[in-house]
Amino acid sequence: MIRKSLAVLTCLLTVCASAPSALAEGAPVSVKVNMARILRINAPAATVIIGNPGIADVTIQDPQTLVLTGRSYGQTNLIVLDGMGNPIADTLVEVVQDLANVVTVYMGDKRGTLACSPVCQSIIMLGDDSDFTSDAVGSASTVSAMAAGN
Repeated sequence: MIRKSLAVLTCLLTVCASAPSALAEGAPVSVKVNMARILRINAPAATVIIGNPGIADVTIQDPQTLVLTGRSYGQTNLIVLDGMGNPIADTLVEVVQDLANVVTVYMGDKRGTLACSPVCQSIIMLGDDSDFTSDAVGSASTVSAMAAGN
């Protein structure tokens, strides 16, 4: 009986840990650059406002589900209004870099970034040398064109 209860509790904790986060009033929300996350809100949203759209973007998926996307490193704010213009949430958004399996290579005053999982590949990261970034974009475009049969 105890084993069965522990198994149910473990299962519930696993489901809760993987659930999308709820947007709490005033609590900072973190999202990784170039990634999206789901935010749940208590009341139906009619309008969402991001202080600096260059840092993050938010869309209404359904009246109580928002999709927050990190665009650039930094902080901005997120305001959610209901249909009457009343605030539902007003919180800080922090866009951070995912450092797992990422290697930054410095070449004098120039920088390049590689994702190494398990083989290192060039990736586009804010602050990288423009030639390094152009090479990474060119390589990705070539692969995409070949996949499309062009």
